[in-house]
Amino acid sequence: MQITSPRFKDNARDALADTQLQRALSNVEHNFIDKRRIVADALPEFEALRDSARDIKNHTLAHMDLYLEEYESKVTASGGHVHWAETAGDACQIILGICREEKARTVTKGKSIVTEEIGLNAFLEENGITPVETDLGEYIIQLRGEAPSHIIAPAVHVNQSQVEEDFRRVHTHLPEGRDLSEPTTLLNEARGVLRQKYFDADVGITGANFLIAETGSSVIVTNEGNGDLTQTLPRVHIVVATLEKVTPTLEDVSQILRVLARSATGQDMSVYTTFSTGPKRAADPDGPEEYHVVILDNGRSGMLGTEYQDMLRCIRCGACMNHCPVYHAIGGHAYGWVYPGPMGAVLTPSLMGIDKAGHLPNASTFCGRCESVCPMRIPLPKMMRHWRTREFERHLQPSAARYGLGLWAFFARRPALYQLATRLAIGVLAMLGARRGRFSSLPMAGGWTRHRDLPAPQGATFQQLWSRREKTRRRNAA
Repeated sequence: MQITSPRFKDNARDALADTQLQRALSNVEHNFIDKRRIVADALPEFEALRDSARDIKNHTLAHMDLYLEEYESKVTASGGHVHWAETAGDACQIILGICREEKARTVTKGKSIVTEEIGLNAFLEENGITPVETDLGEYIIQLRGEAPSHIIAPAVHVNQSQVEEDFRRVHTHLPEGRDLSEPTTLLNEARGVLRQKYFDADVGITGANFLIAETGSSVIVTNEGNGDLTQTLPRVHIVVATLEKVTPTLEDVSQILRVLARSATGQDMSVYTTFSTGPKRAADPDGPEEYHVVILDNGRSGMLGTEYQDMLRCIRCGACMNHCPVYHAIGGHAYGWVYPGPMGAVLTPSLMGIDKAGHLPNASTFCGRCESVCPMRIPLPKMMRHWRTREFERHLQPSAARYGLGLWAFFARRPALYQLATRLAIGVLAMLGARRGRFSSLPMAGGWTRHRDLPAPQGATFQQLWSRREKTRRRNAA
């Protein structure tokens, strides 16, 4: 996919002016939040489970090399193959090699954000292999030639009439007068079209929510069952996963699963949770004849031991973006790559570099809602601050912003002078704005006043109010 993260500001302006997108985003703001709150409140041990999930991942990251070695040995023992890919290009070449060994012409795919990261679909098409997305949302955006706008709801930005239009445009072998006026008719048509694709595919490709070191199993969670058909019907199953997906034991995975679906879609559990261990055995009624796992680094190992290591605890539930006021306003495509929202604002600079994705960590008010709902307790605002610091240190910000921050830092290091300056500034602004009570324009505040008025200050500064409160408290305590 074309990476547009460096044009984040322009993308955001376009998104704000897109009325259809704004209507679609209202579903994110209400549906996901309410559903998560209901199921979390219904589980008394939910907060304890979040602590446990965080601790499991922290332990795993501290011993990742040992667990990855254990995972590889168990996969090999079960008859599977593990391939190590340092870069996105390496992963694509490995997958292409397996497909060519099978003389594959068509591959089916379950929803996998990491294959979006490595640009697998475009790579396979360039090499004469047709990838077919089987998750309904992924299938819709594949027809539209778009990238996902959400990591668990890739077509959340598309409305029903657009889906009907796309189906009529692409499914030209079906009767023109068919009824596509209801979500169920659209779903049934997609199911019918995809059914034959499963049987035609030579290779099935899925991601993995977890790789279990104890058993050599890969785990996927879905709500449509397409992942199961993708990995059991073709002759070959390829799992693509990043190295931080390894988890020590079945017991550990069972604990994290209890916070995953609740945080993602507000379900107690996803409809399907599928564990795959090696290829089909002699007594198995179905399953692939070959089982391959491609484990991708693509910059993750470089995050270990840094202030961004906690990001590797992410289980891709999407809760942070579901609760993010910035995501609610602009959607996922504005972020310019596969990872939107607060988690994308941390992960994208980690993988692409702050010089290409520096605007993303700046698109945050630090309200803290993302961290408050993250099932893995990832300190997202803290890490976005780290990226802002890196951007400042490397002189990547505009000069006006740098001088402004430098001026603020000068006063912030001198509390008495800071308080005097703010009192004077507040007093002047209060006097100038006394008549109207607000400012419609103000030097160096154009980004605010372009869209709304700035209220004129009233009363004392925060420091003055705090000082008065403390004096009152001490006087009453004496």
